[in-house]
Amino acid sequence: MPADSTDDAADGDVALPKEIARERVWDDLEESGVARFPFPPHGRIPNVAGASDAAARLATQPEWQDAETVKANPDAPQLPVRRRALRDGKRLYVAAPRLRADEPFLALDPTEIDDYDAATTVSGIAEYGTPVTVDELPELDLIVSGSVAVDESGNRAGKGAGYSDLEYAILAEDGLVDETTPVATTVHERQVVDGLSSDDHDVGLSVIVTAERVVRPAAVSRPTGLDWERLSDERVEAMPVLSRRKS
Repeated sequence: MPADSTDDAADGDVALPKEIARERVWDDLEESGVARFPFPPHGRIPNVAGASDAAARLATQPEWQDAETVKANPDAPQLPVRRRALRDGKRLYVAAPRLRADEPFLALDPTEIDDYDAATTVSGIAEYGTPVTVDELPELDLIVSGSVAVDESGNRAGKGAGYSDLEYAILAEDGLVDETTPVATTVHERQVVDGLSSDDHDVGLSVIVTAERVVRPAAVSRPTGLDWERLSDERVEAMPVLSRRKS
């Protein structure tokens, strides 16, 4: 983990603010040579060395093996996860960018795709994926989220835009996920920090996988639906999936 990650969380008594954790992890991944293309790692879910190994380890876990439907993020470090999902015969769902489409998710059916490598890249998801509404989604067996930083209690910091948590809240609102749905992430060990801060709307991780190990936090909290008071009018208007619900 980053050498200075405990400065603001001595003895686990003080939670490390997410904005500080992000910058430290981004800097550390770049300076240590762990970051991989695309560069720089800053401002994104960073691609890292060992991402394929972490995906392979995730695929050995019961949460993965029991899943028939998987929602995954479209970022580079989870590309091996997406490819493995199709190769293992799982139906894969990816959110459209910023949820701004009328059909805000893309479905990839392994029985209808002949090139899994192409279909799971960022551009390939748009080309091969079938746009679907939330009403057309099945119940999801597993969610895989990208992370900038995590801690062993299941707290997660993304890149700061909040879309991953919002996607979960929408799915929870419609009963497609609940507190029993596994939520996993694949990260490098240097992304595991001590004592991240958390908010009520955060989606706690139940499985954290690196190339070296698996961590299963004992207890995590998650939203049960949308918190309309946190959503600005601008954000609601920009996302048909929200504006239709609020109208």
